[in-house]
Amino acid sequence: MSNESAKLAKFLLEIKAVKLSPSDPFTWTSGIKSPIYCDNRMVLSFPVVRDFVAQALADRIRSSFPKADRIAGIATAGIAHGALAADRLDMSYAYVRPEPKKHGLKNQVEGLIQKGDKVVLVEDLISTGKSSMQAVEGVRKEGAEVIGLVALFTYGFTSALRRFADEDIPVYTLSNFDILSEVAAEEGYISSEDINKIKAFAVDPQGWGE
Repeated sequence: MSNESAKLAKFLLEIKAVKLSPSDPFTWTSGIKSPIYCDNRMVLSFPVVRDFVAQALADRIRSSFPKADRIAGIATAGIAHGALAADRLDMSYAYVRPEPKKHGLKNQVEGLIQKGDKVVLVEDLISTGKSSMQAVEGVRKEGAEVIGLVALFTYGFTSALRRFADEDIPVYTLSNFDILSEVAAEEGYISSEDINKIKAFAVDPQGWGE
């Protein structure tokens, strides 16, 4: 467990961006029963946490993708985090929707992404990876190359890992579900007995609540 990952997990719990409830699970819009609810938009309301995340994303992009030409946030929650990281790096920025707009110019990409660009995508949260891969396709339609993706947090679902591996896209996250579960137990948000039950969700999210 890295200090950075544990620190972000602690921040997310403190500001209530993440809530854990293994005994009374949340229901996602997909119908999945989940012991966790994550809303990383809350990060934007807390300057200390916002600054920490922006710098951590910028540091990761700088170290892992030094040849990147542009940064693109994934709509909607990844837009602000990507913009803050791009500002730290003094890099060109755009954002990408999972699908084109239904009106106006029907853009999927807002901002400048050109043919041949090497683009790093910024996401707030990776669950199944579906919306992230839709954004990848949007960038590719512009003739650009997605050389990697960075995100604040991931549930670590096998389906998401497989999606990115199949497309040969390196993914880095600042923290993850396993680390957050351990920090939550250490800080008293959940009991130590709940850890295995919560971690089982990442292994089988569809069957966990049955």
